[in-house]
Parts: sequence; C-alpha cells; structure tokens
Amino acid sequence: MKLPREMDAPDLIKAMQRIGYRVVRQTGSHVRLQCDAPKPHALTIPNHSPLKVGTLAAILADVAQRRGISRDDLLRLLLEP
Repeated sequence: MKLPREMDAPDLIKAMQRIGYRVVRQTGSHVRLQCDAPKPHALTIPNHSPLKVGTLAAILADVAQRRGISRDDLLRLLLEP
C-alpha cells in the first residue's frame, strides 16, 4: 500500500490514538506518544505539515514491528474511517 503524501502530524496522532497510543507530552515541535499494550512502546512524531515520506515510513515501520504486523496492515488500520 502506498504511503499518503499529504499526511500531517495531527492526522497521524489522531490515527495512532485510535489504536491505543496516547499523547504523553510535547516539547517544541515534537509530540511524544506512548502505548502500554500489548508491549510498552513510545515514539516521537515531529509536528510538521505534511510529514516527510521517509519520516512517516520510519514511524510506521517501528509501530508495525512492535505490533508484529506488516506496514500495509498497519496503514489499513490507521486509514480506515
């Protein structure tokens, strides 16, 4: 599945909250998210609009690896209405 080119940080944060992540803090232009289940995991998202494709790919790859699913499956979870 192709990565969305115009995804910005607020959209990604909202999508990550739907799968169990929560905003822990914000320092400058970076937002820290944390998830406790199934395994504790924290990640930082730059609050940019739009996110660079490489940055988005790295974030999604990290989350997919922690959850034990493919990046495409994670994208489907995040982008479903």
